[in-house]
Amino acid sequence: MALRFSWDPRKAASNVRKHGVSFEEAVSAFGDPLSLTIPDPNHSESEDRFVLLGLSANSKLLVVVHAERGDDDIRIISARLASRRERIQYEEGV
Repeated sequence: MALRFSWDPRKAASNVRKHGVSFEEAVSAFGDPLSLTIPDPNHSESEDRFVLLGLSANSKLLVVVHAERGDDDIRIISARLASRRERIQYEEGV
C-alpha cells in the first residue's frame, strides 16, 4: 500500500519562504524507518493532526505536521528543520 500525499500549493510556497523546506522534501521523511510520529491533539479541532520527526532524503531532520485522511492519504500542513531539542529526542528515540 503506497501512501498518497497532498497539500495546498499556496501553503507549500509559503512554507518554503518561511522555513526553507519544500513539501516534496518533507514527503521523503516519511520513508525514514527511525521516524517518530506523535498525535497533536492541541491542533486537531477539525481533523486529527500528527507530528512526524524524521530524516529527509537530503539528510535534514524535519518536523512535518500532517493530517491523515484515510488509511493511505496524508495531507502535509507544514514542515521545518528540527530544533536542537527535537534532534536529541530523535537520537534518543523518544
